[in-house]
Amino acid sequence: MRNNRKENRLYWRRLDNSAKIFPMSTGKRYSTVFRLSAVLKECVDPKILEEAVKQALEKYKSFKVRMKFGFFWYYLEHNTKDPMIEEEQDYPCKYIDGRRNNNYLFKVTYFKNKVNIDIFHSLTDGNSGTIFFKEIIYTYLELMHPEVLNEEERTVRKLEDYNTEDSYMKNYDKKAKSNASGKKAYVLKGQKIKLGAISAMHQIMDLEALKQESKKQGATITQYLTAVLMYSIYEENYRKAKGKKPIKICIPVNLKKYFPSKTMSNFFSYITVEGAMNRESLDTFDKILDFVKRDFSKRLTEEEIVKTMSTNVKIGNNPLIRAVPLLIKKALVRLSYIEIRKYTTMTFSNIGRIGIIGKYKDYIDYFLMLIAPEPVEKIKCSSCTFENKMVFTFTSILQDNRIEKRFYEFLQDKGIQIELESNGVLDDISGENKSEEK
Repeated sequence: MRNNRKENRLYWRRLDNSAKIFPMSTGKRYSTVFRLSAVLKECVDPKILEEAVKQALEKYKSFKVRMKFGFFWYYLEHNTKDPMIEEEQDYPCKYIDGRRNNNYLFKVTYFKNKVNIDIFHSLTDGNSGTIFFKEIIYTYLELMHPEVLNEEERTVRKLEDYNTEDSYMKNYDKKAKSNASGKKAYVLKGQKIKLGAISAMHQIMDLEALKQESKKQGATITQYLTAVLMYSIYEENYRKAKGKKPIKICIPVNLKKYFPSKTMSNFFSYITVEGAMNRESLDTFDKILDFVKRDFSKRLTEEEIVKTMSTNVKIGNNPLIRAVPLLIKKALVRLSYIEIRKYTTMTFSNIGRIGIIGKYKDYIDYFLMLIAPEPVEKIKCSSCTFENKMVFTFTSILQDNRIEKRFYEFLQDKGIQIELESNGVLDDISGENKSEEK
């Protein structure tokens, strides 16, 4: 036992290349937090949930860490405290204050039949975060229903030997040149909701109907929804405001699909779909969808993704940047962060299907993913799929919800049935939505 304690005290690791920037820019205005939620078919037992989180942490110890302040960079070390489990009382994706959270970089909450995990992006990305969250849900259901569910049922799929390597450093190309556009993006404007509040609107779609409509248009689901999103921005904001800068939608990309990696640390990049609406006459949905499909084909290639990833790695590896003390780095990053964000209109992150095996599925209704909006990117979008439900979520700090409404009405007109849920911060857009979050 003494040896284990000594090893825990000595355990530490560097932040991965993506994770380095987040603690230097984060705060109450820029939380860089994302949320995963599981909506169950029964109310949550908080004591059982607490035990489930503890057991999950013993398997995925890369999450049992706290962040420390080094001379040049932040780093992670083992956290000897127990995680805190609380009833949800705040808005989603809020800044995680380690002093009030036993120094953990994630926070687990519950509300009625819903389990949430808010994760600071320096800890991991959405895909690896989903692996850990699924372990919590699996363990919780096993503890709640031991007569029906047991771990042996799911060990048939064998837990992979995940690691915490920095897969960016392992896979980047030193010779790759940047392909980033130097043009600033069209930025959404409007009156903000009260300070600290975040609107969350979930559009729960019939996945099969969405698949059929996308296939009919010769598009993937991500391409199709990106086009609907861009069209909604164009119709409700851009055209009326006589916008001139391009609408730029940032799409995170899971790099594990392109490189062999089992890391539980961040390993993602992104593509940016950049629509010069006026110059390219993108004034109808059909034109926008054709443009999006072409732009995806051009940007979503291994060569282009490596260029983006490698450029970011080279910046972090620059000897001059590495030699600057962390206090100065932090000040410089905070000064430049708002300017950097002006190169994106909106982010849309689709983490895809969340697979749950066997009888465990019987206890789950659907999953949610949410990402934190910011003072510049005032609306952000995310989606995930479970069984035949795809949930597309808008998180916003704007009082105006015309984009959300246009998006909803467009899909409804295409015959895609949508159920709405929200946290009630903004007005209803259908007259029939349910409020289910805090």
